Parts: sequence; structure tokens; C-alpha cells
Amino acid sequence: MFYLAKEKKEKKQKGPKSKEFEKLKEGLRVRFLNTAHIMWGRDLHELTENEIYQTVAATAKQYISDNWIKTNRTYGEREEKQVYYFSIEFLMGRLLKSNLINLGIEEAVKEVLEGFDLNLSEVFEEEPDAGLGNGGLGRLAACFIDSMAAHRLPGHGCSIRYQYGLFEQKIINGNQVEIPDNWLKNGFAWEYRKPDKAVDVKFGGNAYMKEMPDGSLKLVHENARTVMAVPYDVPIVGYHNNTVNTLRLWNAEVNRDFSDYGMLTQEQMRQKNEYRMFVESITRYLYPDDSTYDGRRMRLIQEYFMTSAGVQSIVRHYKKTGMDMHDFAQKIAIHINDTHPAVAVAELMRILVDEEGFEWNEAWAITRNTIAYTNHTIMPEALEKWPVDMFRELLPRIYMIIDEINRRHLLEVRARYPKNEGKVHALSIIQDGMVHMARLSIVGGHSVNGVAKIHSDILKDTTLRDFYEYNPKMFNNKTNGITHRRWLMGANPELADLIDATIGSRRWHRHPEQLDLLNDYVEDKPFLAELGKIKHLRKEALAKYIKEHNGIEVNPDSIFDIQVKRIHSYKRQLMNILHIMYQYHKLKTDKNFDMLPTTYIFGGKAAPGYYIAKETIRLILAVADKVNNDKSIKGKIKIVFIENFGVSIGEIVYPAADVSEQISTASKEASGTGNMKFMMNGAITLGTLDGANVEIREAVGGDAHCVIFGLRAEEVLNYYATGTYSAWDEYNTNENVRTVVNQLTDGTYGDFRSLYEYLVHANDEFFIMKDFNAYAAAHVEIMKRYQDRFHWLKSSAMNIANSGCFSSDRTIDEYANEIWQVKPVMIP
Repeated sequence: MFYLAKEKKEKKQKGPKSKEFEKLKEGLRVRFLNTAHIMWGRDLHELTENEIYQTVAATAKQYISDNWIKTNRTYGEREEKQVYYFSIEFLMGRLLKSNLINLGIEEAVKEVLEGFDLNLSEVFEEEPDAGLGNGGLGRLAACFIDSMAAHRLPGHGCSIRYQYGLFEQKIINGNQVEIPDNWLKNGFAWEYRKPDKAVDVKFGGNAYMKEMPDGSLKLVHENARTVMAVPYDVPIVGYHNNTVNTLRLWNAEVNRDFSDYGMLTQEQMRQKNEYRMFVESITRYLYPDDSTYDGRRMRLIQEYFMTSAGVQSIVRHYKKTGMDMHDFAQKIAIHINDTHPAVAVAELMRILVDEEGFEWNEAWAITRNTIAYTNHTIMPEALEKWPVDMFRELLPRIYMIIDEINRRHLLEVRARYPKNEGKVHALSIIQDGMVHMARLSIVGGHSVNGVAKIHSDILKDTTLRDFYEYNPKMFNNKTNGITHRRWLMGANPELADLIDATIGSRRWHRHPEQLDLLNDYVEDKPFLAELGKIKHLRKEALAKYIKEHNGIEVNPDSIFDIQVKRIHSYKRQLMNILHIMYQYHKLKTDKNFDMLPTTYIFGGKAAPGYYIAKETIRLILAVADKVNNDKSIKGKIKIVFIENFGVSIGEIVYPAADVSEQISTASKEASGTGNMKFMMNGAITLGTLDGANVEIREAVGGDAHCVIFGLRAEEVLNYYATGTYSAWDEYNTNENVRTVVNQLTDGTYGDFRSLYEYLVHANDEFFIMKDFNAYAAAHVEIMKRYQDRFHWLKSSAMNIANSGCFSSDRTIDEYANEIWQVKPVMIP
């Protein structure tokens, strides 16, 4: 279903098309028809909607493949340095539209399909979101590989081909219910299976060094379980250039030696079946439930499977080019996106030492100069670590290598800090029975970066302070970004057209920093009037989606106040719904209280084992059920929870927002990227000074064009350090807080005692009650500003005009120049 109102008739008058365009159309038409006949053996009018989508995708792939071959050939012939971006997630979204945009053939395809009475927008809807990611980490990785290709950088992705995504979220009887996300049920149109490039990954067994007759030592790794990793390659298309890079997804498959059952005993068949089940489980699910030992063990298996396969593949391809292994770090950059691929440090050492025969010191120098690490969390408890016993049993050789890395590292630490075992403890990779993956990533690489200025500063001051003091030159900041091609040009084409017409150029498509030319028009009334019309159009589209999926009528003339992101206590969706409860209570009990009609929209998934997050969803839905059906408040408040929020739904949601809720506890959000998507589409940020909100505020010129509230990071960190915050005191002295918190247990909305206990007796760990009054005042300010139509639209325009610095193109250029030292490559 196409949710942008089709009844809008104001279409631009189109002049005659160029001969080149007509030639492109004719070529597309012929290819499309031929492809349909080859794939399905039926007339076009007999094909299903999904078959039409598959045909359009296959036609687009024909325009991609030639450039993909040329890109790989050029990189090899010129011996270009290449980047490999390792991430456990790549939240790609749908690829057909972005690929057509990047190829520059979207308009031609649209007209070809119209000639067959087909609607391209409806074809887009047939594509499932690839179940390869969950949230901001995966979406960032997807934006990064898009920007690498757009800027002609030789950069590729490495991840896992999950059979099932995180889960498909259903709301049943007011609760989140998780069902399998079977995104591959109709196949994945963009992947190419490459069985000839498979590699073997080993788990378990015994690893030890054996002395040879000549006195040398040789590794013996016996009785290991070998899993075949088969790559599925996805082309990543550059914007209006010939670059096509690769996202390599690894699938676990039964090793060739185990594929033939032949003449087997019952016991041998049992062992083979057990082996097959083990192999198939590795890439079955994104993020196995880590609340159990077996779930955590499977997550470690996944991480090593992906990382080992990726590093092996890189080394094998490098050797095929004939380049010298001693020059590996000059030609290869491996980037670790968070700690999930941190075993790349030990895996590269394993290959260099065990298979390539390097002496330890040279192998270590190559490894450190090859690998760089991005940290995505401030919270020490969220830094990944593994029990030694689990790690050593699963990855015996890798553990031996990490143990040796740590031994040598601590010799240097003790030399630097003699008789200071406190520093040794803080800087040790293996400590207190755990293998610390962030520490391995830092020790084994040459660069550590945070993802927003405030995040990077907190890492240096608190979370990673000891490592920063030990080697400050390693640390740097690379503020996150989003691809404007998807989140503005693709998601909001009317706004993109308005920008083109206003600044008289499309150069910002390639150079998003040129969006700042709009600053000359932020007080231009005709421009602002058009901007207002487009925002209303997008709100109508979202209202239509909500009506069809939620059965709720929402008013496009109301304020659309939106918070869509993973449900987590530090992101404070709970504070948002408590404030809505407060507004509703005031409407019902205070005749002097009034507010502008507001539609509050939530979306996001709670991890299956995260009880407080799931209870927060249940509360949102319970309050919505009561408030939405209360006619006495005359539609002043509507509450919507959008089920199964993801990339494609986000493309409808972000352009429709008036208010962007970015309300995490200051010091907790590393950066955020949803805040950037909202900003780029003209929403006003209502948020704390956390993550990239700090830089958004600076970019728009201060508080005049965003609304900031609440504790600052230094205040939050001081409360944690001193233990002086008392939720009980806050509850007893703040009447507004006490009123709504009591409603969690008095039956107003049902029984939410768990949330009451979490706030009052577990000491409100994310300061919801402390920030509550400031948050309420921020909403009053939002409504005051919204009533001044001119200045609201000016703020909206200011946000758009100054969002170019939050494009992932800028971020990737910084990575390329300051960490990877890679240069653009022209593909002929």
C-alpha cells in the first residue's frame, strides 16, 4: 500500500524528455519484459505482485553487475587499499528504491511500469526489510557502506546472513508478542551465493604447541568441530557513479565432509544429525537470547564465526592479488563496529603466526596497524566480556593468543606503572575470570573512536579513562551520520524537490553540506508556506498508515510528537508516557488547564527478556486504550504505538514528525541517529543534552530552534559517583510525580506495580522523576512555539538547513582520512 495520499493532484508539469532518457526507458522496457519471461515463463499480466517486484529487482541487478565486476577488477589491478567494516548488524531496509535512486533510473523505471499499468510505489512495498539488524548500530553500518560507495571509497561490509531477524513484533491483548521474522521466505533478491569462496571455521577441540625435531614449535589443533562458512554477497551501489562495493554475509553450512551419510551406524548418524543441528543453529537467529548460558554461548559462536570467516576471506583474497603479506596493513583496514567482532585481533594474529609463519612481533605490528575500533556505549556494564571457561572451551587457540597478547601487554603496563597493581587490573584484557572484549579491541588496534563529542569525552574521562591515559593519541571522535539519500531524498521526495527548486541546485545530493544554502531562505514566507504544506502531506500519509494498521483516527492538524527507538529504560519512554498520563489527569481535573491537540506516537521493540521494557510497552498501550476512547477530552490527546517499527516504517514516520523526542538520561546515549533523521526532515528536537543532541543544538544556533531540558551529563555522573540521589525524596516532595506514579498501582490503568517499584524502590536509576517537571515545562514551551506558525516553520527550516553535517558522507570522509587512510577510486 502506498501511504502518501494519491488523491493529491498537484503534479509538476513535465516537459519533453531527452533522447538519452527515452533510450534508457526503451532499454529498461526490453530488459524488464525479457527478464519476466525468463524468470517466470508467463505473460506479465499473469504475474503476482511479488513476482513483479522480483522482476524489477532482477532488471536493476543487470545494471549493477557490470559495474560490480569493473569495481572489483579496478581495486585489484591498482592494488588499492580497501576497508572491511565488520558489524554484527547491517539494518539495510529495503534496497530496491535506494538502488534505483543511486543508479539514476528511478524515474525511467516508474514510467516503464506505468506503461504496463503497474505502480512502482506498490512494487516497493513488496520488498521485505532484510532481517539483518535491530537498531541504531545496524542502521549506522548500513549508512556507512552506502556513503563509502557514494564517495567512491573501496569499502565493504562483513556480517551474518541471519535466517530469522530479531523478531516480528505483534501487539496482542495489550502486550508485545514476539514471532519469528521469516524475512527470507521468498528469498533475498539482492544476494549472490558464492560457494567457491567458502572457508572453514573451527570450534572446540584441543589446541597446544608441539615441539618439532628441529626445536621449533608447531600448533596442534585437534578434535575441532569444523563449520563451513559460505558467503552471500550483496552489491552496494554508489550514488550516480560506477562504484559497486560488497556487503558479504556469511551463512553456516554443513561441511562438505559431512554431507554424505552413506553407510553409517546409528551412532554415526546421531553424531551427524547433532553436528548438522549445531551448524544450522549458528546463523538461524539475530541476537540469541543472552539471558541463558546457552544463549550467550551461541552469541560468542556467532561472533567468532563471522569474524573468522571474514578475516580468512580477506587474507585469501589479498594473497591472490600477489601483494606481499608484509605490506598487509598498508593495503587493508579492518574496522570493528562495537566489540562483537573484537576477536578479529586474535584471529588475524592466528593466521599471521600459525598459517603465514610470521614472528610474533611483526605479526603484532601488522595486526595493530590494520585494526581500528568504534565504541558505542558509555555504560561499563554494557561492555562485552566473556567467562574464561566458556571462551577457552569454544575457542582454545584464540584464547591462547589472547592470553599471550595480555601477558606481553601487562609487561609493558608494569614497566610504565611499577608497583601499581591497580593499573594492571584496570588495563588487563583477562581479568577476574573474564575476557574483556573492549580492552582487546583497544590493545589490538591503532584507533579508538566514540560517536559523538560528548560520548568521546565521557569515554576518555570515565569509562575508558585508564586506557586513554595510557595511550591518548589512539582516541578520537567521529560523530555519527545518516545517509541523506535514503532519509531525505528517498523518504521525503517532495521536500527534496523543494530544496532543489529553492537553492537552484542538486549539488547537495552529492555534497549534503550545501544544504546550508537554505539558511538564506529560513525567513522566506513562500518557501516556509511550501515547507508547511509538505509537512502536512507527510502527516496525512502517516495518519493513513495509522488508520489502516492501528484502527485509530488521528488528526493531521495536531502536533505529531514522536519517539521511535529501541525500548530501553535509559531512553526513557517511561517518562514520556508518565507525562502523557499527567496531561490527561490535568485535562480531567483542572478546568484551567488546556493544551494543543497532540498525537503522541511511539514505536520500537523491547528485547524478549527485558521485563521493564515490555512493561513500559504494556503501560503505553493501556493508557492509549483509556485516553483514545475518552470523548470528554475532545481529541486533545491521541496515543499510538506503531507495531514492528523498522526502517521502511521509519521512512513514513520521520518525515511526518513535528517534535522529535530525544529524552535519554544525559550521559547514557552514545550518539543516536534517529535524532538526525528527524532533524533532516524538519522536526524540532525536544531533548536532553545527550549524545548528538549536543551537536544538533550547536548546529541550529542554540535553544531558539530546539528545546532542551533536564540534568546535564556532569550532574548525572556526580549523582552516580556520590550516591546522593533519592527517588523516595523526589516522590514525596514532587506532587506531579507522585500523582502519576501512584496511578501505576491504584487501578487507573491496571496493575503496573513493577514499574512503581522500579521507580520508587529501585531508586529511579535514570532520573525520570528528577527530570519530570523540566520535561513537562519543555512540552509547554513546545506548544507555545507551535502556535507561532512563522517561527515554528523557521525553526523547521533551520533544522533542515543545518542537517548536512549529520550526513554519513561527512562521517565516512573523516574515517577515511583520519583512521583508514583510504582514497576515492574512480571506476571507469
